[in-house]
Amino acid sequence: MLAGLAAATAPAAAADCYSVGQRVAAQNGGQLARATPEAKRGKTVCVIVVLIPAKDGQRPRRAQIVVPAE
Repeated sequence: MLAGLAAATAPAAAADCYSVGQRVAAQNGGQLARATPEAKRGKTVCVIVVLIPAKDGQRPRRAQIVVPAE
């Protein structure tokens, strides 16, 4: 039963992480590349990867940010 519950809540957690990721990307002036839920120390967190534009034609900077899932 717990496995079924985890499977049912995984898409909801992913959707929450996506919205959190969009907000984090906007705050940092970048583009959301990835937003995935992970369990750390018994709590769900969102691992957000944001691509931040570089100057002078350089490659974008990749920033990984871990935030609590909401």
